[in-house]
Amino acid sequence: MTKRHTRMFFIGGTLLFAAIFLILTVDSHRQFNTLTHSDRITPAVSEGKDVWHRKNCVNCHTLLGEGAYYAPDLTKITQQRGTPYLTAFLKDPSQFYSERVHRRLMPNPNLSDAEIAQVIAFLDWVSNIDNAGWPPRPILVSGSAVPSAEVEATPAVAASNDPIALGQVLFRSTPPGCFACHSTVAGTTLAGPSLAGIASRAAAHIGQPDYRGTATDAAGYIRESIETPSAHIVPGATFSAAGRSFMPDNFRATLTPAQIEQLVAYLLTLH
Repeated sequence: MTKRHTRMFFIGGTLLFAAIFLILTVDSHRQFNTLTHSDRITPAVSEGKDVWHRKNCVNCHTLLGEGAYYAPDLTKITQQRGTPYLTAFLKDPSQFYSERVHRRLMPNPNLSDAEIAQVIAFLDWVSNIDNAGWPPRPILVSGSAVPSAEVEATPAVAASNDPIALGQVLFRSTPPGCFACHSTVAGTTLAGPSLAGIASRAAAHIGQPDYRGTATDAAGYIRESIETPSAHIVPGATFSAAGRSFMPDNFRATLTPAQIEQLVAYLLTLH
């Protein structure tokens, strides 16, 4: 190749890739409004973003994979935790984490009720951005470490169309992100109670005089807990507030009836 050919190759390659970069940039900007649901940016969302920056939340947390890595990525946190939990958490994080037990403690941001609502509105808007699966593996938000064996034991894809196998994979999927709040290992408590032995405990709860739900068997109790989590609240210092469960109450809308039955089938195997 002569110097002339080399120069032409360099100039041609530079122009080609510059054109590709320009086209991709224009295409990205063309889709931003749709991908980010910009029409849903309310004053509360904008004010929540301001609180997020004013309190330097990014110094510890990440959004869409960007930020610090000291604390969990919060891209999908409103889908994993829900408004009741996040409201109580932001009022007083020390109720949920202990530096002595968990070796970390989020400082109290000292937010007003209005600021808490604004931050949650901002995070909820972020959670609905079409992020094409990024980050690929959200950092697990938990009060204690989940044993690695528990995570590794679950296949990424169901081995068959058996409801139990489908339910096991669904439990580990986001959404619904059940694993982010519930462990299946006895003694490991996250934002919600451990589901180890839930099949046996469900039958026991129904027989208790303080049971307020309408289920008549273990399967019905588990189904009720998914669809209407506040029907019966399991006692626990960090599971509810003001008689309302921290578990999101929209799974009846976000999951299909078949998916709920798959989760029920899987959880019934946890004796």
